[in-house]
Amino acid sequence: MTVRHFLTLKDLSPEELRFLIRRASELKRLKEPYAPLKHKVLGMIFEKASTRTRVSFEAGMVQLGGAAIFLSPRDSQLDRGEPLEDTARVLSRMVDGVVLRTHRHDTVVRFAAYSRVPVINGLTDRFHPCQVLADMQTYFEHRGDIAGRKVAWIGDGNNMCQSYLEAAQQLDFELHIACPPGYEPEAELIREAGAHAVLSHDPISAARGADLIVTDVWASMGQEQEQAQRTAAFQGFTVTSEVMAQAAPEALFMHCLPAHRGEEVSAEVLEGPQSVVWDEAENRLHAQKALLEFLLTAHN
Repeated sequence: MTVRHFLTLKDLSPEELRFLIRRASELKRLKEPYAPLKHKVLGMIFEKASTRTRVSFEAGMVQLGGAAIFLSPRDSQLDRGEPLEDTARVLSRMVDGVVLRTHRHDTVVRFAAYSRVPVINGLTDRFHPCQVLADMQTYFEHRGDIAGRKVAWIGDGNNMCQSYLEAAQQLDFELHIACPPGYEPEAELIREAGAHAVLSHDPISAARGADLIVTDVWASMGQEQEQAQRTAAFQGFTVTSEVMAQAAPEALFMHCLPAHRGEEVSAEVLEGPQSVVWDEAENRLHAQKALLEFLLTAHN
């Protein structure tokens, strides 16, 4: 049987993506015990620190009847030079799925190539599909299907932005990206998105009429040494009440967290009535439970 991985949103068909969004909301509403992953074990290799990704996957496995084993680089032989391919071969004979949260996207691709079990991208430098899956669940729960809507991404053209580019294609919405010159997403990903993507350097234009406005920190993990340079470059790209006022009246605001109030978003917007960031954070748990059920049971 072919092993299914989840390295980017394009590893799912549009129909499968919509199924997972619906299933995540169903699992969220479920009150009675449900343990489809009884005796299943998830291996978790994290090169980067995490709050939401780690807790949501570990809690999700427990709630579905399974267990999770967490490994930092210090807890495995990877930190002592064991080839990634060897770790993939060995670990995938002992667990039923693996989550990798790593610096380089190539790492998760190489690991998946040698794994006997499903591999999930818990974050790389290029993509963060698990977060965007939760974001889409949140939008669907508050506003219904996102097809045909306008989404504004304001800030760095980072891994989150690039997963939003894939979501726009899969779920048929228009993504307007506003970022400073030099901080755009990968040109090839913009080309692949075609009419689903509009790139500019003007936050006001991107926000105008938007149904959803999304941002992220200006300096991601590993870019701390660029903080001062990025802070200067991103002046004018803060999501403020003035920016939100350009959006549609029922527009939502999202941020994958952690947030830096007063930098990429004002405290007024983050804590305001259009913000759904706490629902969005909680939905990491439910979206990942749906993903785990999908990948670790035989139905797919």
